Amino acid sequence: MSDSDAAETVGRFDNPALMRRRRREEVRFQAYGLIAIALGMSFLVILFGTIIRDGWTAFFQTSIELPIKFDAAEIDPDGTRNANALAQANYQKLANQALYGQLGVDPSSRAQRQAANALVSRDVDSQLRAMVASDPKIIGTTQNVWVLASGNVDAFAKGKIDRELPQENRQISDQQISWIDKLTASGAMEKSFNTGLFTNTASSQPETAGLAVALLGSFYIMLIVVLLSVPLGVAAAIYLEEFAPRNRITDIIEVNINNLAAVPSIVFGLLGLAVFINFAGLPRSASLVGGLVLTLRTLPTVIIATRASITAVPPSIREAALGVGASKVQSVFHHVLPLSLPGIITGTIIGLVQAIGETAPLLMIGMVAFVVDVPSSPLDPATALPVQIYMWATEAERGFVEKTAGATIVLLGILAVMNILAMVLRKRYERKW
Repeated sequence: MSDSDAAETVGRFDNPALMRRRRREEVRFQAYGLIAIALGMSFLVILFGTIIRDGWTAFFQTSIELPIKFDAAEIDPDGTRNANALAQANYQKLANQALYGQLGVDPSSRAQRQAANALVSRDVDSQLRAMVASDPKIIGTTQNVWVLASGNVDAFAKGKIDRELPQENRQISDQQISWIDKLTASGAMEKSFNTGLFTNTASSQPETAGLAVALLGSFYIMLIVVLLSVPLGVAAAIYLEEFAPRNRITDIIEVNINNLAAVPSIVFGLLGLAVFINFAGLPRSASLVGGLVLTLRTLPTVIIATRASITAVPPSIREAALGVGASKVQSVFHHVLPLSLPGIITGTIIGLVQAIGETAPLLMIGMVAFVVDVPSSPLDPATALPVQIYMWATEAERGFVEKTAGATIVLLGILAVMNILAMVLRKRYERKW
C-alpha cells in the first residue's frame, strides 16, 4: 500500500460523519435481522399454536355410561349361541333402550327418540357386538357399559359448540343440552383419555376414527426405508468418495445424485406407480410399495450426507493408516468410516424425517384407501400418517377437524423425537479436528 493510500484510509477513520453513517448502517442491518427472526418466530408460534389449540382435545373423548340389558330374546332368541345370529343382532336398539330409560324418554314420541339416539355414536353396535363375541355369558344380564358419545355431543362437551347460540344455529337442540346436563350431573357422562385415537382404524364417524392403520403403515414404510436406503446409500457414498476413479462417468453420477435430491417428491410417486405397481405387479396401497418409493426419495439425501461426513475426516487419518501398512479397504472401514459415523447417522435420520412426512408419492401409489383392518404385513393395504391427515382434512364433519389437528400433533411429535435424536447423536459422537 502506497503512502497516499494509507493516508486516505486513515482519513476515512478520522471522518466523524463517515463513521456515524457506518454505525447507522450496522444498526440498521442488525434491526433487519432481528425483524426477520421475529417474523419467522411469530409465524412459527401462530402455526404451532393453532395446531395445538385445535388438536389437543382430540386426545380426550366423551363417553356415556349406560345400563345395557343384553336381552337374550333380541340377541339369541333360539338359544343356540350361533355366531352369525349373535353378529346380526340389533345392538344399537339395546343401547337406545338403555338410553331412553336413563333419560326418561317417551318411547312413543318419535322426535324424542331421534333426539336421544343422536347422543350416542352410531358405531356403538360394533362395541356391544365385540363384547358379546368375546364373552357370550353376558347374554341375559345387565352391564354398565361406557359407550362413545356422538361427534356433536363430544364437540359440545369440549366447548366447541356454544350453548348460547340460537337452537337453529347449532347442531345440538335445547332438549339434547338438557339431557347432556343431566348425564353430566349424575356422573354418567365423562371425558377420558382417547386411547381409540391410537388403536382404532378408519371410520366414517369421527368419534371412532383412529390412527392404528396409519401408524403401523408408517412403521412398515420406515422399516423398509431403513433396511434399503441406509446400506445402499452408505455403500454408494463410500465407493464414490474413496474408490471411484475421477472421470466423466463419476461426474455424471454425482450431478444426477445432487439433482435427484431436488426432484419433487411426486415424481418418485409416478415412478413407483409405473415400475413397482404397473410393471412389477406389486399390490397397490401396500406399505412395501410405499417403502420402495420413499427409499428412492431418501437415497440421494443419505448419499450426500455420507459423502460430506467422509470428506470431513482429515486426510492425515488415511495417510497414517496407510503408513502403518493398512490396505485401502482397511483404512476406510477401520478408521474413516467410524470417525464419520456421527454425520452419517445424523444425515440418515434427517432423510427419514423427510420421508415420514411425505404425502404426494404415497397418494400416487394409492395409499389413500379406506382401510378398516390393521395390516399384518407390508403386503397388506395400509395408509401412512401424513396421508391419514390429508384424508381427514378433506372430511366435512366437524369432528374430523379436531382429528386432523390431533394427528398433526402426533406426526410433529414423531418428527421432533427423530430430530432430537439426530442432534443428541451428533453431539455425543462429534469430534473436533
